Amino acid sequence: MIMGTGHCFWAIFYFACLCSASLANNANINFREREKKVLDQILGIGKYDARIRPSGINGTDGPATVRVNIFVRSISKIDDVTMEYSVQLTFREQWLDERLKFNDVGGRLKYLTLTEANRVWMPDLFFSNEKEGHFHNIIMPNVYIRIFPFGSVLYSIRISLTLACPMNLKLYPLDRQVCSLRMASYGWTTDDLVFLWKEGDPVQVVKNLHLPRFTLEKFLTDYCNSKTNTGEYSCLKVDLLFKREFSYYLIQIYIPCCMLVIVSWVSFWLDQGAVPARVSLGVTTLLTMATQTSGINASLPPVSYTKAIDVWTGVCLTFVFGALLEFALVNYASRSDLHRENMKKKRRELEQASLDAASDLLDTDSNATFAMKPLVRHPGDPLALEKLRQCEVHMQPPKRPNCCRSWLSKFPTRSKRIDVISRITFPLVFALFNLVYWSTYLFREEEEN
Repeated sequence: MIMGTGHCFWAIFYFACLCSASLANNANINFREREKKVLDQILGIGKYDARIRPSGINGTDGPATVRVNIFVRSISKIDDVTMEYSVQLTFREQWLDERLKFNDVGGRLKYLTLTEANRVWMPDLFFSNEKEGHFHNIIMPNVYIRIFPFGSVLYSIRISLTLACPMNLKLYPLDRQVCSLRMASYGWTTDDLVFLWKEGDPVQVVKNLHLPRFTLEKFLTDYCNSKTNTGEYSCLKVDLLFKREFSYYLIQIYIPCCMLVIVSWVSFWLDQGAVPARVSLGVTTLLTMATQTSGINASLPPVSYTKAIDVWTGVCLTFVFGALLEFALVNYASRSDLHRENMKKKRRELEQASLDAASDLLDTDSNATFAMKPLVRHPGDPLALEKLRQCEVHMQPPKRPNCCRSWLSKFPTRSKRIDVISRITFPLVFALFNLVYWSTYLFREEEEN
């Protein structure tokens, strides 16, 4: 008897569970049917016209207000040559259309979701600085529309854009660039449609945004309404401030240029007679510097003003070319020194020959006559002239010692002196240029910020 009662209890419990599940499924089906009826009620034929814009605030004839916010998902590239950048973002618009109010069934129906944008009125927003753009349709179109019970409409879509970004490259590569994203109404004037940024954080950026050559420092939102001969149109803009990463250019451009300039100075320490070595070193460094300069310019647009990198490469090229010209001057001076030495040698030989002839003549006269030597020598006598020069030297006041002259006197030839002076002058002038260059462009960068 007890066993029969237990079986009966479990059978009743199982039957009750089946009934409750069936009722829940029926309620869910009925709820979905309720949602369909609401959509048919507010968007049915002859009940809603998507061609008519919503009314203004509190049902007035004022302009419809659309709140905008965006979420930046990624920034793929910033191109200096074409002056453009590519961005992928989630774009959202929200406005109030009182014609779409519905009963929320006691709070159970939070919102209605649509995937067809042509079912309701849409703002005619466009991106004014867009070059290219496309929607994302994998696996389904990445777009939805939510209609809330009090008539609020939320439109969200994922898009990828290539936008124009005019750049000022005077400080390149020590520059900062401001790239804008502009959104405006195409046909509705401010009398009918006004765009506003959503209150509280209207622009969000994905965390750990990675850019290969730039860093996103900050972004600013603003308004950019434009007036034309057809009326005034509402416009929104967000300015993205990018700072160029300098470490790449330091390693790839500045340090190699410094090394080439220093290598060109090696010719100052080579022997003057090593003509092939000095010429090949100067020409090689000059061609390498010219090739690197042309490679840098190939990656930049041909602008009419001088960039910071142009000043650097131009001065480095001048230093390398100056080292080559210095060798040409040394070679010319060495030949002059050689010619001067030959002339001095010939002059000494002539003087020695004249002295020998004069001594022979005196010996002949002394043997022929026995006249006594005069006590006072004639002015043309060589011994008298030598004694007179010695007296003049002793009578001259002593000169102050000159460090530079005493140091240069160690190098008797002019060609050697030019090399020694170049060893000191070239590094000092290049160091001075670096001091002026970095202080000028770094301070200008801070002033423009």
